[in-house]
Amino acid sequence: MLGYVMVGTNNFNRAAEFYDKILAELGAKRTMGNDDFIVWGTDDVSTAFSITKPNDGNAATVGNGVMMAFAAPDHATVNKVHAMALEMGGTCEGAPGPRPEFDEKFYAGYFRDLDGNKMNVFNFPMP
Repeated sequence: MLGYVMVGTNNFNRAAEFYDKILAELGAKRTMGNDDFIVWGTDDVSTAFSITKPNDGNAATVGNGVMMAFAAPDHATVNKVHAMALEMGGTCEGAPGPRPEFDEKFYAGYFRDLDGNKMNVFNFPMP
């Protein structure tokens, strides 16, 4: 259903390093890019994630109410990716843990990346 999502960055190299590490933990690697954008994806050709320098030349800004969520295979990976994000300069928007207000099986951690984009890493086992 969803092909890819893209967020803007004001520090391309720093954002690239941040997401290289975060997304590698989730099994993704760079699949496309140049000096202005990078795309990460997985071998199963699912939804991709990308960063870009804004095409209009203005500063990248954060959308209010916008969030991207990365699926993780288990709770340990949620914990590890969330911790990595904070170690690399991201900020915590909600520590990893169960979110029974959404579903008793939903486990997630929330953070903001280096440009202030809100992200989530979650595990939600389906029956």
